[in-house]
Amino acid sequence: MDSFNSPSTKPLYRGTQIVWYVLGFIEVTLAFRFALKLLGANPEAGFTSLIYGVTHVFASPFINVFGMTQVAGNVFEWTTLLAMLVYAVLAWGIVRLFLMGKTVSTPEAAVKLNDQESN
Repeated sequence: MDSFNSPSTKPLYRGTQIVWYVLGFIEVTLAFRFALKLLGANPEAGFTSLIYGVTHVFASPFINVFGMTQVAGNVFEWTTLLAMLVYAVLAWGIVRLFLMGKTVSTPEAAVKLNDQESN
């Protein structure tokens, strides 16, 4: 069976698209959070408040990992950068896990196993 015409190919592709889309949303909102904190944005402003509210759930597991560097009201939030890195690695791992379910032909599997043995 050709792995390109497998019935599992399209759902796997859609699944990976969803993971990358969700990661993109998280990364962009966390980047806004980082920039707003770094530039000392007013936390009472509507946009700033929205971004802080949306990203709090993503940043909160990392809040106490590192301290914050603060200079004259501007905050370099290391935890946001850590969160962005962790979510990117997590998304990459999920996509790799999805791809393990991809149908492979016997010759293709044999070549990949031989490659793994030689490394």
